[in-house]
Amino acid sequence: MERTSPLNTPALAKNTSGWINGFIGVLIFSGSLPATRLAVQEFDPVFLTVARASIAGVFALCLLLLFREKRPARSQLLSLVVVAIGVVLGFPLLTALALQYVTSAHSIVFLGLLPLATAAFGVLRGGERPRPVFWFFSVLGSLLVVGFAISQGLSAAPRGDILMLLAVLVCGLGYAEGAKLSRTLGGWQVISWALVLSLPVMLLLSGGLAPSSLTGISTPAWLSLAYVSLFSMLIGFVFWYRGLAQGGIAAVGQLQLLQPFFGLALAATLLHEQVSLGMLGVTVAVILCVAGARKFSR
Repeated sequence: MERTSPLNTPALAKNTSGWINGFIGVLIFSGSLPATRLAVQEFDPVFLTVARASIAGVFALCLLLLFREKRPARSQLLSLVVVAIGVVLGFPLLTALALQYVTSAHSIVFLGLLPLATAAFGVLRGGERPRPVFWFFSVLGSLLVVGFAISQGLSAAPRGDILMLLAVLVCGLGYAEGAKLSRTLGGWQVISWALVLSLPVMLLLSGGLAPSSLTGISTPAWLSLAYVSLFSMLIGFVFWYRGLAQGGIAAVGQLQLLQPFFGLALAATLLHEQVSLGMLGVTVAVILCVAGARKFSR
């Protein structure tokens, strides 16, 4: 019987750990859009964006001080700024604005484009070189998502769809840049330092944009704000960046194709939004694409 070489065991364990961490991150992120949809019904989208970043930034600062983490090197600051622009400000703001025009179920389908965007930026910024067949499956999954959006009447809410596409682009860049930096700085440290760098501006904007009265805000809206602040903005990235760094940006990034499936389930369960057979069909199709993309990612 052929035995696995002991030399390959650490690499295999690291790869497996990367997929597990990535999967946990995707599960956490799956609740982001439904929670944001609930929150923007009572909070201004811009205030929601800066408030969630401020709350997460305060917790991140506490973690960095508690564990006495060293400050990032000067050469790492630009990458941290890119991460902050992509995932601390860009994606939350653009999705919050988009959810004023489209339902969370509709917007979640656009997340099927994230693996392709992440893989593309992984090549540009992370130096990865997946096999050509990998791109076939990634592009196929993306085309399925875009085709579904068009079939549902893309012109019905063009502003919301454009905002979601922009959100996907900046998020893919933030994911790839953060994963690259995680190899030297550490997964949770990357998102924590990005949040801390943004904290002064976010706190200032939170104070200036805060509503005059918070007495009318419902409990579901407060819980949604708490979720997107602590889980979507901080805890999810702890697992996600670690997974991308361990298993590869392009490979583990394909797990995002599972996010629409979990997100649609949450949208139907929590928000009672209608999930059509077409949505489910597209979701199943793009999930099948992840198997092929994963097989040919290296």
